[in-house]
Amino acid sequence: MSETLRVVIAEDNYLVREGVRRLLEDSGQVEVLACVGDARELLDAVRRLSPSAVLTDIRMPPGHHMEGIEAARTIRTEHPEIGVVVLSQHTDESYARALFSDGSAGLAYLLKDRVGDLEDLVHALNEVASGGSVVDPLIIDTLVARQQTRASSPLASLTPRELDVLREMAQGKTNAGIEQALFLSESTVEKHVNAIFTKLGISAAPVHRRVVAVLAFLENAPAPDRTRTHT
Repeated sequence: MSETLRVVIAEDNYLVREGVRRLLEDSGQVEVLACVGDARELLDAVRRLSPSAVLTDIRMPPGHHMEGIEAARTIRTEHPEIGVVVLSQHTDESYARALFSDGSAGLAYLLKDRVGDLEDLVHALNEVASGGSVVDPLIIDTLVARQQTRASSPLASLTPRELDVLREMAQGKTNAGIEQALFLSESTVEKHVNAIFTKLGISAAPVHRRVVAVLAFLENAPAPDRTRTHT
């Protein structure tokens, strides 16, 4: 039997917060140590309780801007052993860029629509707790579509099937998982993975290659407007 995952939840909406807590606890795989309503309380709970992972909304009091992302980066800096899953209502490129600006290890970016899918949510929490990364496939689709409109994007050189493989990688799937999801042979998946890394100019050795898609998108995206205070 796998070890129970110890989690802290940060969400300012009480009904959403309690709903997620009950969902995770009813899974039998997660122990919710605390539920808090803002970033300050989140950081305090993390320091006191040392969870395995954190599940946090992006927008929380007092500014309802990117408090969750800022808290995630602080947690990863101060407690690199703790993973963080960030939830958003938006497939916003600036949020993804901000979250992964210091690296992708131990971080996940999911849409709130996925909260009801218990298997995906628990998978993401386990993945970040072990130092991995997960990105919601809808976010990948949005970034792929946006970057493919830019002539200079290296993604334009990928074939449709390579993009399919890239999306699966970004969800945290191993080669074996990609084989099953796309009904491909082991050798075919390896061929596509090698082609992707070659075309994107990325070494085939990084531990967190599963999020290479997002990192490539952000690397080729325009710099965010630092003067923006809301989206």
